[in-house]
Parts: sequence; C-alpha cells; structure tokens
Amino acid sequence: MTESAFSLHDVSYRYRDSTAIDRLTLDIGIGERIALLGANGSGKSTLLRLLDALYFPTSGTLCALGETLTEAAFQDPRFASRFRRRVGYVFQDADVQLFSPTVFDELAFGPLQLEWPRDMIRAKVGEMLEAMAISHLARRPPHRLSGGEKKRVALASVLITEPDILLLDEPTTGLDPQSQSQVIDLLASWRGGHRTVITATHDLDIVEDIADGCIVLETGHLAAQGTPRAVLGDLALLQRTRLIHSHRHTHADGTVHRHLHLHRHEHGAEAPPPEPVPPKSVYGK
Repeated sequence: MTESAFSLHDVSYRYRDSTAIDRLTLDIGIGERIALLGANGSGKSTLLRLLDALYFPTSGTLCALGETLTEAAFQDPRFASRFRRRVGYVFQDADVQLFSPTVFDELAFGPLQLEWPRDMIRAKVGEMLEAMAISHLARRPPHRLSGGEKKRVALASVLITEPDILLLDEPTTGLDPQSQSQVIDLLASWRGGHRTVITATHDLDIVEDIADGCIVLETGHLAAQGTPRAVLGDLALLQRTRLIHSHRHTHADGTVHRHLHLHRHEHGAEAPPPEPVPPKSVYGK
C-alpha cells in the first residue's frame, strides 16, 4: 500500500466556542499538489495547522507519513525532529514567522537547527537568496521589510531545508505581480515530483497551475474533492461555498441583470473548456 502524506479519519477541532473542523475524513497521497479552497471561516488555516501539528485534533485520528500525530508523540525529541525535518509550513502572516536579526540569519536558522555544516549553510542561503530574488535584502532586518518582501523571506526560510511536505497558507497574498508570478512558477515546477504541496488560496485563477487536486471546505466540512477543472467548472458548488458571488446591475430601463463573478482573470475569447467531470461532493448533487 502506498504511504499517504496525510490520512484523516473523523477529525474534529474545536476552539473554545466554535467547531473549526468537523468530522473530516480524507487522504492525501505523497507527491500530490492540493489546492485547499474555501471562504473565510471555512477551516482552511485550522486544517493546515493540524497538518503541521501546531494543533492536535479534539477527536478523530490524524496520521502524517504513516505516524499518528498526538501531543504525546511530540514529547519524544526524535519524533518531533523527524517530523519537522519533513514538513514545512509558511504562515499567511509572515510577521508570525520571522524573528531573526537579519534575512540571512532567518534563512540560516532552519539549517542550523538541523546541524548542517557551516560552509553548506552559507552556500545554501546564498542560493536561496538568489532564487527568491532577495539577495539585496540579506543584511536587512525582517521587520523593516515590506509585506511582499516578508512573504518571500518566509517562503525562502522554509524552502531552504527542502521539506518533503510543504504547507502554504495564501502564499501569493500581499505580493506584487512579479513576485506572485515567481511563486506560482515555483509551485508549478513541482508537478509530478516527490514533494507534497498543500496550498490554501482564495485565488481561483492560479489553481490549475499550482494543483492537481482540490479540496473544498465549508464551515469545517468537506464540501467537495476533485480535479481543478471539475471543481472550478461546478459553478453551483463555488457559489454555495462562497468562492464566487453574483453582481447586480440596474439598467436605465430599470431592469436588473445578475451574473456570477468567479474572482478569476478572464482569458479573452478562448473557447470554453470541455465539460468537466463533476467533483466528488458530499451534497450528492
């Protein structure tokens, strides 16, 4: 049997006064690129934190790479170190992630914890600074950077250790168009590779570039799971889960016209794609 990157069975997570993840069961294979979709409050960020073992399920079972994630398991330093070597998480808010005196130190922190040789660390930091187009920021303190610069540094600080699994929470938010394109190109380059990438995003326009599969959450439940084409082609699903909305226009004669807005860029007069295969949906529609 092929090992799963993550396997969740009946997983729930409750905050003090609300349920963020509710009896979620799903399986994510090694090497899959998954787009995690859902409106604000759907549970995307909470799910990513569960997958990164920052939170632990209130109930149910969550396994990563064949091992069950529990608070007790992380009391073993060997288990914790093994997991942290293999799983990397980029927060939506880069300020939560950045704390070192300089950008160079920020990128070097993870390799230092993994006890890489000093010469190797210097070389790898230099390569990553160049790859992410942030070499000019190397001696700058992270807290003095712009929002987009912070996001690139946060991403670089995780990528440098080459984790097997990468969890990304809105990685293109706050980036200028050129930086967005660089991040999208990077995610797209991992197609068919060994790295598992799970990206939470509101930007439907990038989904087909960065993912081979989609998971749609709605108030902590699994609303649907399928290919990008199938999910993005199901307008009823997207509207029901508040991933798209309708605009109203009142014309001079008083008539009201409504049309759906997909939060995506239009691509001119291209022919429409073939009718997609419907995604697996818990609604049974």
